[in-house]
Amino acid sequence: MPKSKDKTKTNLKLEPYQIILRPIVTEKGYHRAEHQNTYYFEVHQLANKKQIKEAVEFLFDVKVIDVRTQNRKGKTVRTRRGQICHRRDWKKALVKLHSESKINYF
Repeated sequence: MPKSKDKTKTNLKLEPYQIILRPIVTEKGYHRAEHQNTYYFEVHQLANKKQIKEAVEFLFDVKVIDVRTQNRKGKTVRTRRGQICHRRDWKKALVKLHSESKINYF
């Protein structure tokens, strides 16, 4: 069986504002932000953990302890006409900050 190619090992140079696409604001996210100082972000699919850490530290001026990533599969949806379509695949990052650091969304 052939090995799958790692998308993050490219020579593509991404800027910090290209890596962090948007924060994911949910009830679970707010709970984790308050109690565990962990924040969710949608990130560029080709970004690796090191790039995500540097981008968050640069954009929000905080100290990052840990970064976890998840590759999320796009859902299959049915349109009004009965066609089957797929939503896009995306990457999610869980960023744990130092206890003295905090990000204010609003």
